[in-house]
Formats: sequence, C-alpha cells, structure tokens
Amino acid sequence: MHVTLVHVHVKPEHIDDFIAATQLNHLASIQEPGNKRFDVLQTPENPGRFILYEAYASAADAAAHKQTAHYLTWRDAVADWMAQPRQGIAYNGLFPEA
Repeated sequence: MHVTLVHVHVKPEHIDDFIAATQLNHLASIQEPGNKRFDVLQTPENPGRFILYEAYASAADAAAHKQTAHYLTWRDAVADWMAQPRQGIAYNGLFPEA
C-alpha cells in the first residue's frame, strides 16, 4: 500500500475555505479506483495545521489521483491559502495489508 502524509499549514483567514475545498476533494478521492483511505486531520491546538492521510493500493494509483479533475481543482484553489508550501511524505503501508 502506498501512503502519503501531506502536511498543510493554512493561513488563518482561509481555514474554512480550505476545509470546504478539501471536503470536495475527499469525497471524490474516496471514489477513485485503488483508494483505500483519504482522511483529513486538523490539529486542535493550531486549527490551521492539517494532515491529509492518503492511502492507495499502489504508487500508480496515487499518481493517477494527481491527474484527476477534482485534485487539480483542489490544488489550484488552495494554493494561495497556504502559509507555507505543503509537504507530502511517502510511506509504505504495512498494516493493514492492502
């Protein structure tokens, strides 16, 4: 399983916008072939900090996600709302087994 943890730091004035746009991306992403999970996490101590937990059956499925219309729409919408560039860190998912 291919997992990416995407760390996002959003400007305070765009937190609600980011959540709305990310919910649309989430709802479409969980319908993709190969998607296992697409969780959106927000830290209670700093509401502008998020982690997107994206799990796909393979690296190819994760790469295909980045070509979808909903991802490209999300990417362009949230770009100016970031306090700093988002950082995606790839992991090999061991358990549960895919």
